[in-house]
Amino acid sequence: MTITLDKNDEQLTGLLTVHLTEADYMPAVDTQLKDYAKRAQVKGFRPGKVPAGLVKKMYGKGILGEELNKLLGKTVDGYIKENKLKLLGEPLPVATDVELDMGQEFDFKFEMGFLPDFALPIEGLELDLHKVSIDDDTLAQTNEQIVRQFGETANPETSEATDYLFGKLKKADEEGAGRTVLLPINKVTGDVAQFVGVKAGDARTFDLQAAFGGNATAISNFSGLTKAEATAATGDYVFNVEKINRTTAPEMNQELFDKVFGPETVSSPEEFDAKVREIITSNYEREAENSLANRLVEQLIAKTDIKLPTEFFKKWLVRVNNGKLTTDLVEENYDKYANELKWSMIRNKVVEDSAIKVSESEIMDRTLDKIMGQFNMPNMNDEMRGAMQGYAKSLLEKDNGKLYVEEYEAILADKVVAELRGKVVVKEQPVTAEEFRNLHS
Repeated sequence: MTITLDKNDEQLTGLLTVHLTEADYMPAVDTQLKDYAKRAQVKGFRPGKVPAGLVKKMYGKGILGEELNKLLGKTVDGYIKENKLKLLGEPLPVATDVELDMGQEFDFKFEMGFLPDFALPIEGLELDLHKVSIDDDTLAQTNEQIVRQFGETANPETSEATDYLFGKLKKADEEGAGRTVLLPINKVTGDVAQFVGVKAGDARTFDLQAAFGGNATAISNFSGLTKAEATAATGDYVFNVEKINRTTAPEMNQELFDKVFGPETVSSPEEFDAKVREIITSNYEREAENSLANRLVEQLIAKTDIKLPTEFFKKWLVRVNNGKLTTDLVEENYDKYANELKWSMIRNKVVEDSAIKVSESEIMDRTLDKIMGQFNMPNMNDEMRGAMQGYAKSLLEKDNGKLYVEEYEAILADKVVAELRGKVVVKEQPVTAEEFRNLHS
């Protein structure tokens, strides 16, 4: 047996050739033939008495193919490990029309794509962390949501300025019923009067941009359009009113405090407002950190100089997806696939360089936290956590450990981002809640 690798360093590809002689594969083939002879059941012969020549004639080529595949797999894997080759995916066998007959010598070829070494341009990288100041308007909006959730709702016959109109919205010249929307009348900054005094069954034709002062975020929140679609939504729209929703604000008392935050968490309007601010701030901080992490990943992908074996990668994507990806689809979405591969390489480098590990206990704790979150029991004591471990373990083992792999990957990704975050310059950038929503919508 001889193995040769012809590398194209410029293209980061290579052609591995495995040359096999009869001496390489026949011992294993002979062993299998003898085993088949013992077990073969052929009409006219007693079990174990089938002539070796007949067994070879009947099963020889199939056995030869199986043993060659086993030998090639073991040989190629061993060569890769021994030479510490960093491969993109797996080697791709080159198609051959060689007739498989015993006594021959064979040459089997494999295309390879190599992953290059690279440096992370992490030093000097700067990112903004948006810090939201909670103003009275944001607090009022949140309290309005609480009123809608916990207040008493009615469906009056005629609308007032603080009501919500439920119905269907469509462009004036559009066919069909349109999309279901809920219009908060008090969010309209244009001609509010056209939405006051309406009844179920009424229709209103209006300029969408004029109604919301050209505010794409407000239009998007009301209509369900994306921000880009909301910006482009010009001209008249028709709103067919189906019903009017009116919510009476609940009394600001202990009953409401307990419904919103749980028993005895707050006990006064002042504490209620402070708790609302605390939750809003926490939510924005979480969103800001997620945004920072996403931008960190995007910048590293864009700034890290990683040359890929492009043509091999495209071919590999088509081959390993068994017909789910065509050459045209790969070409169309190649930048996306390339960026995913680059991030995988960056992540693996950080894991290796920083010796990042994920423990079994971390996976179990994360799973238990999710379970208790689903049961709305975030503050579970140690005794209850212990009792739930068996259930968590069964979930992690289900479907060949699918959830286990997902949780492992999620924890690993969090650790990688945390490691990278500690090496970049993070500048806090004060923004209002509205500015934050505009930046991250």
